[in-house]
Amino acid sequence: MKSILVIGSSNTDMVIKVRDLPLAGQSVMGENFQTFGGGKGANQAVAARRAGSAVRFFAAIGNDDFGKAALGTFESEGIDTSLVQVIDGMPSGVAMIFVGDTGENCIGVAPGANGSLTPEIIRSQESVIAKSSMLLLQLETPLETVVAAIDLASKHEIPCVLNPAPAIPIPDRALFLFFYTTPTETEAELLTGVAVVDERSAAAAARQLMQRGVKNVVITMGENGALLCNSGGTYLENAESVAVVDSTAAGDTFNGVLVAMLTEGQSLKEALRLAVKAATLSVQSAGAIASIPRRSNFDDGAID
Repeated sequence: MKSILVIGSSNTDMVIKVRDLPLAGQSVMGENFQTFGGGKGANQAVAARRAGSAVRFFAAIGNDDFGKAALGTFESEGIDTSLVQVIDGMPSGVAMIFVGDTGENCIGVAPGANGSLTPEIIRSQESVIAKSSMLLLQLETPLETVVAAIDLASKHEIPCVLNPAPAIPIPDRALFLFFYTTPTETEAELLTGVAVVDERSAAAAARQLMQRGVKNVVITMGENGALLCNSGGTYLENAESVAVVDSTAAGDTFNGVLVAMLTEGQSLKEALRLAVKAATLSVQSAGAIASIPRRSNFDDGAID
């Protein structure tokens, strides 16, 4: 079985639960503090693995306690870690996360070793990329590294999915090579200049990204589900209304499950349905990796 190749970040999330998210210059008292495994790349790799796919993770971690703990987590999940780079003299990535009573969050990331994942390291593994079923990327590693990866994937006709988070300007040349991109409403606005406030404006932003070269655009819209836009038109997959505990890694859960379902041959609409369902489950639990559901929890037809 070919593996999904996830290239991205590994972080340790330090989470403080607060009543209200702090404003600039404001201190707030927290209710409790917890540490979780996280990082967008790591979260998405775990989500795809828990959805039943073979997954290989390409990342950089420090030779420290955080990095060793992360590596142990990946291995316990059954993820192939042979491409994980251990960088001496660099700390592993960390994220400081405030989670409010509504489940919304604000996040600051110190990338540490994630920034050491260079284009040269990526190019040294061209044969691995060429043998992958699909490539899943985010933007918590250097943009030039992401571009190098998609260039190689395009050369070998491997479909690429970009979760453009955190959103930064992306060259049209790179966008043209993505089969899917999956921004949130905020990220879609930052990429296109279109304020995404409803289904109609989301479709307008998605069409602009298509004009720049992306084949399929999926805008994740939180409690409003996910909007797909491609040459066949637009389609909205609604989400169930639930009480949100912590929205951290909801988008990562969506991306990992979406890619897993597409890789195993599910239709795009069915892949969207299951990805939205998994993401909805994830917001009902605290933490990043800790909140990601297993296949049997979101797919009634799954066999454990």
